[in-house]
Amino acid sequence: MPTALKMEEQPSLPNVSIPCHNEQRDKKKRYTVYKVIVSVRQHEWFVFRRYAEFDKLYNTLRKQFPSMNLKIPAKRIFGDNFDPEFIKQRRAGLHEFIKRIVSHPQLCNHPDVKSFLLMDRLQNLSDASEDEDDKNNSTSRNINLGPSGNPQAKPTDFDFLKVIGKGSFGKVFLAKRKHDEKYYAVKVLQKKIILNRKEQKHIMAERNVLLKNVKHPFLVGLHYSFQTTDKLYFVLDFINGGELFFHLQKERTFPEPRAKFYIAEMASALGYLHSLNIVYRDLKPENILLDQEGHIVLTDFGLCKEGISQTDTTTTFCGTPEVQHLSTMPDLLTASSPTNHHA
Repeated sequence: MPTALKMEEQPSLPNVSIPCHNEQRDKKKRYTVYKVIVSVRQHEWFVFRRYAEFDKLYNTLRKQFPSMNLKIPAKRIFGDNFDPEFIKQRRAGLHEFIKRIVSHPQLCNHPDVKSFLLMDRLQNLSDASEDEDDKNNSTSRNINLGPSGNPQAKPTDFDFLKVIGKGSFGKVFLAKRKHDEKYYAVKVLQKKIILNRKEQKHIMAERNVLLKNVKHPFLVGLHYSFQTTDKLYFVLDFINGGELFFHLQKERTFPEPRAKFYIAEMASALGYLHSLNIVYRDLKPENILLDQEGHIVLTDFGLCKEGISQTDTTTTFCGTPEVQHLSTMPDLLTASSPTNHHA
């Protein structure tokens, strides 16, 4: 039985949650993966694990720690393993199982648990907003992507179908991932421009916000990021209902119940960001997307500022240069051609 680490060597116990699941296919086999978010002090990352991986960890721990009386949802022999209610109950059970493990120092320091949660990342993580150039004062153009980085990912994993947005540092593409044929919005940023303008910390602040968004239904979330020599790639949710800008231009006005519906969801999203001490600072019709069910989804977190409490203020002059006179907004919406900025 492994012994616990000495108290002075023991890191802070992580917080874990399983906020969502996803279906994937591998060689025509369908399976469910559960997204486990791990948080230790200021560091946060996530791992995808199948039920079989939870079951393997459970069987290892229950033999070595029988007095803990650990439990996970039982295997389902009959019935539909993809039934939404069954998946929901299984996710809740797995959530309780992993929460119990990390609350116990001896179990939390078990090698299999550390491997399951990728706890070795803590040794490699520094300040997530700091890039490698700042740390090493070198000429390297490698940017520290922190907990979102996926070193196995590469551009050839995707078929880039069309440009759906343009910004100061690059473009956003609609892309299909080859191995599972799922659609994503992939934000491709030019590292040379970012480094020349010394915008690394702003880009990483955007990344930090995107990572937290997975916990809220009305905010675009980041799946993972990766980089090549010249570019950064952020793999984002693809929201396919178009911009509120486009719908407002087409319909001119919204009935009051519909406007209230959008405003309530926006307030929910902004309230969630405020609860994390994040201010958004770029609310406009172009940055409000609609999903396939008609719910709003906020995107583009490049102007977000972290660490702002209720009593703090910001002093940055920021906004969108194209919209110079708010009093002419209705005319602008009528005269302008719809853009499709996705993120």
